[in-house]
Amino acid sequence: MKLVELLEERRPAWGELESLTRDLARKGPRRMGAQAISRFASLYRAACADLALADAYQLPLDTINYLHGLVGRAHNQLYRSQTFQFAAWGREMFVTLPQRLVRDGALWLAMGIFWGSFALSMWLGYASLAYTHEVVGESTIAQLEESFSHRVKGRDPLVDSQMVAFYVFNNAGIGLRCFAAGLLFGIGGLFITVSNSVLLGAVFGHMLTVEQRPNFLEFVTAHGPFELTAIVFASAAGMRLGFALIATGGLTRGESLRRAAERAAPMAAAAVLLFMFAAIIEGFVSPSNLPYAVKAGVAIASSALLVAYLLTGLQRKT
Repeated sequence: MKLVELLEERRPAWGELESLTRDLARKGPRRMGAQAISRFASLYRAACADLALADAYQLPLDTINYLHGLVGRAHNQLYRSQTFQFAAWGREMFVTLPQRLVRDGALWLAMGIFWGSFALSMWLGYASLAYTHEVVGESTIAQLEESFSHRVKGRDPLVDSQMVAFYVFNNAGIGLRCFAAGLLFGIGGLFITVSNSVLLGAVFGHMLTVEQRPNFLEFVTAHGPFELTAIVFASAAGMRLGFALIATGGLTRGESLRRAAERAAPMAAAAVLLFMFAAIIEGFVSPSNLPYAVKAGVAIASSALLVAYLLTGLQRKT
């Protein structure tokens, strides 16, 4: 049988594929059903082969163009990007995620390590200048003391906006390092978590001993709860990935990592949101000339929101 005749016999299949493509675009894959989707995929693969033959043997141009268009439309439906489901992600972030967080061993481990290391390093930084110089560096300490030598009195709104962008970029870098390092079988995540907490603790401890203490506290109070909690969330998300490579539960490492990533992704997303909120507060509230009571109120409200968010997970059954 000649190739032209063979392809002509394939026209009914092309028509069926065209019909299924229209149905898929109109109804979506869920309403189409598994059998129809399977048939659609089979017809799509066959049409791709028909197009390759038509191109190779230089069949009439109208046939080639028709197949190009058909395959293109089918491809767009088969591999179309999923639209962002606000309702689904809203439920994930505000219903499902809090339930997971309060029962997530990686989160409580990251929280214990971070705040334990932070408290110890802050005490050492408060008690020993030599320790602070060793951990933070003399030049950095001198720069900090100079930066907070004057009380914050507000800045130009344009500068505030620019600094928000900088803080988002800087904080995102910290979070990404915490998250990505967790892939090193959890050890990398532990190291990054401890490194950040020790450094921040030493800075806080030292700044509590100098005359610039009031200015320092006035600046860091408002955005501290969101920023520090975001670091913990990012670290815990990374640890979950790393631990999945060790404790696979009988699965392959790839499958174990995939399942862990499904649970870690919303936690990482929560960390990103917290970093963004912290950057906005750090850019507009922390350097403003608002009374310290207002900035402390922002910190208290932020902390209350975080506690309430976690408590919602205890009020629902998983």
